[in-house]
Amino acid sequence: MTTVNTTRLGHETIGDAILAANARGETAIVGFMTAGFPTKEKFLEELVRIANTADVLEIGVPFTDPMADGMTIQRASHQALVGGVSLAWILESLRGLAARPKAPLLLMSYLNPLLAFGIDRLPAAARDAGVAGFIVPDLPYEESHEMRAALEAVGIGLVQMVTPVTPHERLAMLCREARGFIYAVTMTGTTGKQVAVPTEVTEYLQRVRQLSSIPVCAGFGIRSAEQVRLLAPVVQGVVVGSALVEVLERGEDPVPFILGLRG
Repeated sequence: MTTVNTTRLGHETIGDAILAANARGETAIVGFMTAGFPTKEKFLEELVRIANTADVLEIGVPFTDPMADGMTIQRASHQALVGGVSLAWILESLRGLAARPKAPLLLMSYLNPLLAFGIDRLPAAARDAGVAGFIVPDLPYEESHEMRAALEAVGIGLVQMVTPVTPHERLAMLCREARGFIYAVTMTGTTGKQVAVPTEVTEYLQRVRQLSSIPVCAGFGIRSAEQVRLLAPVVQGVVVGSALVEVLERGEDPVPFILGLRG
């Protein structure tokens, strides 16, 4: 069965893993995969391979209307739903892991699947499955008190997302209240686009770094070692989502791709 770290809170292990990569002279890689994609049968096998190569693993809970995601993740989410993947199945699968992977695990879910599962029973189920944190793109901070309190009671953190157009005061508040890491979106719009890392993006990321006491990870559009190299001076980690999902979609080995991002 999966074992849970009892010396550090779940959300603290996320920051620990990111900073450990930095201590090795590397930018942390936060990988993303859609649960049950390309197939339910290979989910845990692929998860372990990715989680033992990346520094943190974000697992997408399939949803019918993933508004923050581009076509790649929308396609993966649809296929997983057709295959019968649900939040309950994901948690049960994670709970059945023979050994905990190296990387801390987060669930990225829109709010509806969490509400359908039940906020009253979600924290314990997620804790027992070894989940360290949640990312909920459509849950504004102002409406998250019940969720945050329930999760933090069992050591699970709620990651906050910020964008280049987040006002300064709100940015400071989100950086203060976030757990695990700050998810610094590199653009407006949806995931999957190529990001050229213009000067204004690096300036924005520097502002986030100055305000945050926990690691900052840049996400949306990260696809290459060159982008990781350009972002390395201003963030502690990068989130690689659509590009990694496409590797799995093509039936390729995700390990060399992740290693290649490290340069």
